[in-house]
Amino acid sequence: MGKTIAEKIFAAHLRDEPFPGAKVLSLDRVLCHEITTPVAIADLEARGKDRVFDRTKIKAVIDHVTPAKDSKTALQAKMLRDWARRHEITDFFDVGHNGVCHAIFPEKGYIRPGFTVIMGDSHTCTHGAFGAFAAGVGTTDLEVGILKGVCAFREPATIRINLTGTLAPKVYAKDVILFVIGQLGVNGATDRVIEFRGPVIEAMSMESRMTLCNMAIEAGGTSGICLPDMTTVDYLWPFISGEFASREAALADYKQWWSDDDAVYEKTLDFDISALEPMVTFGFKPDCVKPVREMAGAPVDQIYIGTCTNGRIEDLREAAAILKGKTISANVRGIVSPATPKIFQQAMQEGIIDIFMSAGFCVTNPTCGACLGMSNGVLAEGEVCASTSNRNFNGRMGKGGMVHLMSPATAAATALTGVLTDPRTI
Repeated sequence: MGKTIAEKIFAAHLRDEPFPGAKVLSLDRVLCHEITTPVAIADLEARGKDRVFDRTKIKAVIDHVTPAKDSKTALQAKMLRDWARRHEITDFFDVGHNGVCHAIFPEKGYIRPGFTVIMGDSHTCTHGAFGAFAAGVGTTDLEVGILKGVCAFREPATIRINLTGTLAPKVYAKDVILFVIGQLGVNGATDRVIEFRGPVIEAMSMESRMTLCNMAIEAGGTSGICLPDMTTVDYLWPFISGEFASREAALADYKQWWSDDDAVYEKTLDFDISALEPMVTFGFKPDCVKPVREMAGAPVDQIYIGTCTNGRIEDLREAAAILKGKTISANVRGIVSPATPKIFQQAMQEGIIDIFMSAGFCVTNPTCGACLGMSNGVLAEGEVCASTSNRNFNGRMGKGGMVHLMSPATAAATALTGVLTDPRTI
C-alpha cells in the first residue's frame, strides 16, 4: 500500500511509538517567537533544564509586538533575547532585522521538503507549502522540542483537495482557501492533514501556496501540505544550490516525498474553481464565507493588509495595482505592514510603498500586532476591519471589533470605497 507525503515524513522521522497511535518524531526545525516561547523558557529554567537540543535547528524572532509597546511586552522580548544569546542561537531576529515568523523563516531558506517543523503558533502549518510536515504545538510540546528535539503526534489521516480549472481575474489564493474552508467547515479537517493537489496548485507561486497552507488550521487541520516541485526548487535554489548539481537533481531528490499513486486518503474532494469569485467572511467563524458581491456595500472602518497570510511581495503588488493613482475613502483608515524587511525594501524599490502612502495608507514596520489585536491597528468596540489576515473570531483585532477576511485585492478595493467592494468592479 502506498503512502501519502505526511506518512512518508512520519516514517522517516520516527523515533519511538510509546503506545498505539502515538508517534514520537525527530524535529528538523523548532521555531520560536516572543509570545509563546518565554512561557516555555521560564518553565525549563524552573525545572533546571535550561538547555537546547541543537542551536542550529532552533530559529527565533520577535514579531508580534515590535517594538515593544509596554513593560510586559518588553519583558517577553527580553526573555527571548536573553535566552537566544545564552544558548548562542545564531538565527535570532531582533528588532530591525525581524519579520512575521511564517514569512521570514521560509524567506531565509530554513524550511525544506520532508522536514518536520513545530512552533508554539497555530499558523505553523504555513510551512507545509514546501512539502514539510509543520504543526503548531502547545507549551509542553514546545519545551520538549527545545530540550530534546522531538515531538509526539498521532499520525494524522489525510484529506486530499484536488483543485482544477483556472483562476479568474482578480481571484487569488486567499479566495481559494476561504472557499475550501467554507466547504470543509471549521472542524472539517480536525486532526487531519490537508493535501492540496491539482493544476491550480501547480500553477501557484510559493507565496500563494503559503497562503493556502497558512489557513489549513482554520478548518481544524494539523497541517496543510503541497507536493514539492520545480516551483519549490526555484524558490529554495539560492539556499540549496551547493547541495545539488542542478535544479533537476534537486527535484529528483525532493520527489521522494511525493504521495504515491496508490496512497490511501480518508477522503478526496474535487473542486473546479474556474467560476470562483472574490470571497469574504461574515460573522465570527472562518467558514462563514460568501462572494464579496453578496456583501457589497457593508461599511468598514479600517483596512489591514499584511500578516503571515498575505503580507508578502505578491500580495502587496496585487493591492497596489488597484490603489495606484487613487485615494482611499475618507471614511476609513488604511494600514499596511510588509511581512519582512526584505519585502519592505523590495516594495520600496518597486514604488509600491509610495503607492500605498500616496493613497493614504499608514505603512508600518513588519509585525503581527494588528492581526491578533495587540498593536499597530487594534480596533475599538463596534469597529469593523477589512483584513487580509486569517481569523475573524469575535474580538480578534480588538474587544468588540469585527473582522472580514479577504484577499489583498478585495481589501484595496474596499479601501477606495469605504464599503465591502468586489475588486472586479474597480
